[in-house]
Amino acid sequence: MNLAMMRPGEKGKITQIGAIGPMRRRLMDMGVLVGEVVQVEKVAPLGDPIEITVKNYRLSLRKSEAAGISVEVKA
Repeated sequence: MNLAMMRPGEKGKITQIGAIGPMRRRLMDMGVLVGEVVQVEKVAPLGDPIEITVKNYRLSLRKSEAAGISVEVKA
């Protein structure tokens, strides 16, 4: 499953970051790293952007950015 498919309130563990180049560096600088737990807080009415919490920080990602992040959803 990817981050863009998660619903508000769901938590997951990042398993892979599919972005390359500057986008990958930007995500890593924001704390979006393999092994980190991420929670979806809000999704905008039209689905873009997605607000997440990672390392107790709230971040907003575009749906296309979130689609490149694979997660393992925690029950």
